Amino acid sequence: MVDIEVSERHVVTLKDVASASGVSISTVSRVLDDRTPPSSSATAKRVRAVADELGYRRNVSASSLRRGATATLGVLVPRLTDAVMALMFEAVERASRRRGYFAVVATCGDDSDEERRATETLLDRGVDGLVLATARLDDVLPASLRDRGIPHVLALRTDDVSPSVLGDDETGGYLAVRHLLDLGHRDIAVLTGPWFTSSGRDRRAGAERALREAGVSLPEERVLAVGYGLDHGIDAGHRLLGSADRPTAVFAANDNLAVGVSTVAQSLGLEAGRDLSIVGYNDIPLVSRLPVPLTSVRTHFDRVAEVALDLLLADGSEGRIERVMPTLIPRSSTAPLAPRPRS
Repeated sequence: MVDIEVSERHVVTLKDVASASGVSISTVSRVLDDRTPPSSSATAKRVRAVADELGYRRNVSASSLRRGATATLGVLVPRLTDAVMALMFEAVERASRRRGYFAVVATCGDDSDEERRATETLLDRGVDGLVLATARLDDVLPASLRDRGIPHVLALRTDDVSPSVLGDDETGGYLAVRHLLDLGHRDIAVLTGPWFTSSGRDRRAGAERALREAGVSLPEERVLAVGYGLDHGIDAGHRLLGSADRPTAVFAANDNLAVGVSTVAQSLGLEAGRDLSIVGYNDIPLVSRLPVPLTSVRTHFDRVAEVALDLLLADGSEGRIERVMPTLIPRSSTAPLAPRPRS
């Protein structure tokens, strides 16, 4: 007998079967997908037995989505000039293609009206579901989609309600600042990214956790909440490095910001990895090829996309939030703290 109670009126979902079987929703979805030959593995047999015992029945509307009325998925991003958004869309497109879907993208900037317009444009073209990589915590679009019963998943962000897949940004912020602390740095500045993003919020929380564990304070003047663009990093770099009282290390909540700070440092005669340690976030391809390769926290975009598609194409994913573990990639832009010359 499985250790789960299901009332007579409860509709058994993939989430229920996954919980009772001790496996992921995506595993249950694959095992119970009647379009593929049945697996004879022990896990598959257990999942099917649990599904039978709970009385699981295929959700017709969700199955229709899996088959795809148009076999097209819509992807909404703020802009494709942002390397992170371009990488995310490419990862979703690859994951969609492997499942027999075609992914189309629409851009909306950071404007809520443009976001609604772009969403309706995608829906008017008959997409079977939406992947939203827009960033605002105060965004009302996911609630609207839930009310209308439109299948969707959030990627690289969460509103804590709609199904979401994102990097474990709190852990990523922790890894970045822990790395700087292990190199001996104590005067560390943090560029958090915009206040309205879950990524900026969580990366700052991880940085603060690492500092607390080390007994290191983070003065307010060492924390800057800025945009995610290169120009924002340049502006922040001038604010942080324009005086003798500069930090010895900077954690920037994305690679654009880190590159901006590095550009300012170079203009001031400071070298990343020698005079200033800098850590970025996302590990976009450019940063490993800079004159001083950038230490960065790698976001695994392909894994985020795979899990996002699993949630979008499976029933029972309401409220499901998955986090993909990031990886710190140390490079030449960070080094042990060197003593400052006496004036």
